[in-house]
Amino acid sequence: MTLKALASGLLALILSLPAAASDDQTDAWQALREGNAVLMMRHALAPGTGDPANFKLDDCSTQRNLNETGREQARAWKPFLAEHGITGARVYSSQWCRCMDTATEMDMGEVTGWPQLNSFFQNRGDGPQQTRETIEGVNAMGEGEPIILVSHQVNTTALTGIYPASNEGVIIALPLSDSPEILARVAPGK
Repeated sequence: MTLKALASGLLALILSLPAAASDDQTDAWQALREGNAVLMMRHALAPGTGDPANFKLDDCSTQRNLNETGREQARAWKPFLAEHGITGARVYSSQWCRCMDTATEMDMGEVTGWPQLNSFFQNRGDGPQQTRETIEGVNAMGEGEPIILVSHQVNTTALTGIYPASNEGVIIALPLSDSPEILARVAPGK
C-alpha cells in the first residue's frame, strides 16, 4: 500500500467518525423527545464533596450549594435542550438544595422533589433500595413530556455505572432496568 493510499484511507475514516457519533446522539435525543428515554443528570457545580456534618435537608445554609458557575451551568440546559427539540419537561429532583436549584435554574418546567433521587453518599447501604425505587417510579410514569431526573453522582453511578461530571447527563432507554441501556452522555457545551 502506498503512503498516499494509506493517508487517503485514514482521512476517510476520520471524516466518517463524527457522523457516526452524531447519529448515535440524534437517536438518543429522539428517544428522549418521544418518551422512550429519560435524562438523568448530576447537579451543576457545587464545590466540595459530600455534605457538612451539620447537614439538614430543610436548611440550605447547612449544605454544599451551587456557586455562580454552577448556576450558569444549570441555566445553559434550557437552550441546549431546545436545540434538541425539548422545550418543556417533567422535572424530578433530589430534595438537596444543589439539585433543586439546578432543576429550577434549568427552567424546563415545574420541579418535583423526589426522595428516591436523594443522595445516599453517607448512607451507601440505602443505595440498592433507592435505585430500585427510582427504576420502579420512572417506569410507572405515564406518557407526557420528556422526563428529567436531577440527582447526585452516587445515584447516577448506581443506576448507570457511569461516573458523571458535575452538570453531566445520561440519556437512558426506557424502561429502566438493573442493566439499563445508555444511549448518550450529554452536557451543554460538550
